[in-house]
Amino acid sequence: MSHESQHDHDQEHAGHDHGDAHEHEHGPLVELVTVRDWLRYAVTRFNRAGIFCGHGVQDSFDEAVWLILGTLALPLDRLEPFLDACIPGEERISLLEAIEQRADERRPTAYILGEAWLGDYRFTVDERVIVPRSFFAELLEDGLAPWVDAPDAVTSALDMCTGSGCLAILMAHAFPDAEVTAVDLSDDALDVARINVADYGLDERIELLRSDVFEQLGGRRFDLILSNPPYVTAEAMDALPPEYLHEPRMALASGDDGLDVVRRLLAQAAEHLNPGGILAVEVGHNRHIVEQAFPDLPFNWLSTRGGDDMVFLLRREDL
Repeated sequence: MSHESQHDHDQEHAGHDHGDAHEHEHGPLVELVTVRDWLRYAVTRFNRAGIFCGHGVQDSFDEAVWLILGTLALPLDRLEPFLDACIPGEERISLLEAIEQRADERRPTAYILGEAWLGDYRFTVDERVIVPRSFFAELLEDGLAPWVDAPDAVTSALDMCTGSGCLAILMAHAFPDAEVTAVDLSDDALDVARINVADYGLDERIELLRSDVFEQLGGRRFDLILSNPPYVTAEAMDALPPEYLHEPRMALASGDDGLDVVRRLLAQAAEHLNPGGILAVEVGHNRHIVEQAFPDLPFNWLSTRGGDDMVFLLRREDL
């Protein structure tokens, strides 16, 4: 190779090297360094993507905080000390992947992280179960008072449509003397519930049972039956944001008016309640549909910080 051609070759090669280096100096993996940088980036991505925040947080900022702190295995309630912490390259790759899943695939943060929270309680979750969210989490903080006189008075409780097992676990903590039965029709959901029950060391107190509502319960009776069943109407199912389409359809849909499972609960609960026993059911925004369908039942509608009239309560004698 002549001196000139060698020189040209070197120049060309150097140009490629420079171009590659230049290329890698741009983009989020290089330019975003701190937690604060990544938080700003995530909020912008989420706002531009138009994500829907319906799994336990209020807005795209809270969603970004949850996703970033969770991905980095940092405490979810302590953003401030970490805002100016530098994030190493390998962790940035994980962050970018998580943000892209949330924004582009509209995958719920709980599924990306493999965990969800109800109050102070953590649960393992994935696409086999609905993401835990329930007004019962607040109502169980004080043991369903004043409807339940004393927590230790409840010795048997049923969580119907348990999903991840989250409410059964909250019930076991709220009612320390209760044996809890957790029922679901989905084998997949029960597999996840098994993980969570074991994580809380409650295998001896919580029985997991596959049943289509009450079918496998025989003549068993309980002091308390709690249920957060499928209750989304057909019309609402057709209009769901993409985030909810990652969840099991059978955990959401319940016929045209959303009451297919609720009807079975109301028809059969009395046979499975002890005298003075309580049935409490979450129905979301469907109060008017429930009251129209059952005009003769004396529903008690419970108030929570998250919303009023989402949960009704009936005593066995009302049914």
